Amino acid sequence: MSPRLIRKLHRWLGLAFSVSVLIASGSGIIHNVMTRTQAPPPQAKPSGGGMDVGAITLSVAGAVAKLPETDPKVQAVNLRGIGGRPWYQIYTEGAHGPQYVSAVDGRVDPAMDEAYAAEIAKNFLAGAEVRKTGFITAFNTEYLNIFRILPVYRFDTGDALQTRVYVSTTTGSVTRHTDRQRQFEAAIFTNFHKLGFIPDKNLRDLVLTVLTSGTFLVACLGVALFVATRPKNR
Repeated sequence: MSPRLIRKLHRWLGLAFSVSVLIASGSGIIHNVMTRTQAPPPQAKPSGGGMDVGAITLSVAGAVAKLPETDPKVQAVNLRGIGGRPWYQIYTEGAHGPQYVSAVDGRVDPAMDEAYAAEIAKNFLAGAEVRKTGFITAFNTEYLNIFRILPVYRFDTGDALQTRVYVSTTTGSVTRHTDRQRQFEAAIFTNFHKLGFIPDKNLRDLVLTVLTSGTFLVACLGVALFVATRPKNR
């Protein structure tokens, strides 16, 4: 391949694939901005309304016996403080989510999971009033797969900042805390770094691969051009 052809390829391919360099550098800039303007992810520590352990009168076996299932296969049992009272959070093989049995009187409450999530959100936001705006079972453009935990509840405060939190009752914690400004920065980063504006993942991965491969090819042509046009020693 002649130096003239290499130079032309390097020039025009470099122009065509410079968009990937611009996108990568742009995502790097916004990433540095986000490290300064956004707080780190919330700690995954259990939270709730506390509990009076002295009020517990029901054993774990007794709580499991209260479930509507016949001979349930128990996978996990947690003791949660909800509204200041102890509740067993029971996961069984056939259930779609946790079931709650009062450790005081054995009452089964199907609505307790949402109440527990709301209490976690309210405590995290220093007592601010919250309202449930979603139950997320699949990752989306705001709650990305980097947060890993599903399902989660979404709660909004309705304040001027449009503050919202995502809550997992499995971990008993807030998995994401965001607002309008934070999400604006995160959306820019997602669109630049991962081409999030392309909704189809297969097409998005293909475009990213083509852009990255093109940038790699342009770099290789630059090295080849340097070698081909280097001064010859007499």
